[in-house]
Amino acid sequence: MNTSRISEWFYEYNKDIYHFLLYYVGSGDIEDLVQEVFLRAMKGLDSYQEKSSPKTWLLSIARNVGIDEVRKRKRSKVKHVIGVGKYEPKDDQSPEKILQLNEENRILYQAIQSLRVNYRDVILLRAIKEMSVSETATILNWNENKVRITYHRALKALMRRKEVILNEGE
Repeated sequence: MNTSRISEWFYEYNKDIYHFLLYYVGSGDIEDLVQEVFLRAMKGLDSYQEKSSPKTWLLSIARNVGIDEVRKRKRSKVKHVIGVGKYEPKDDQSPEKILQLNEENRILYQAIQSLRVNYRDVILLRAIKEMSVSETATILNWNENKVRITYHRALKALMRRKEVILNEGE
């Protein structure tokens, strides 16, 4: 298959992928992760069966890239704690980044990051990226009922986390 489809998809969906990854992994080199998504898409283009929209397929790849990045960061932190290898923390909490995000977005980001992975995934796809139940089910490899139930529970958990974070700030 030709790569012009990937180029078209990049121009059409790169902002969606960028925002999804920003919420998924937090700060860091999100542009590099977006590139990784499209590189993987290019490599896997032959396996794309058009059972879902290109956006859905790309977001499922982005989710896997995000999972890989989070695992990589955790491994780096563990290596640092036990004194193996060189660990340089990203500017996760630099004053510039904190000023960039307004207070409410920072609290929302913090609350989303504190959720369990399944809740975070479904919140990002349904609430942040506004994906349908069907698209979310495809990306997460869940049935639609599980998406609905998990999303409902995740929203409740998110509201509780936001309250806790707000109360801690007072």
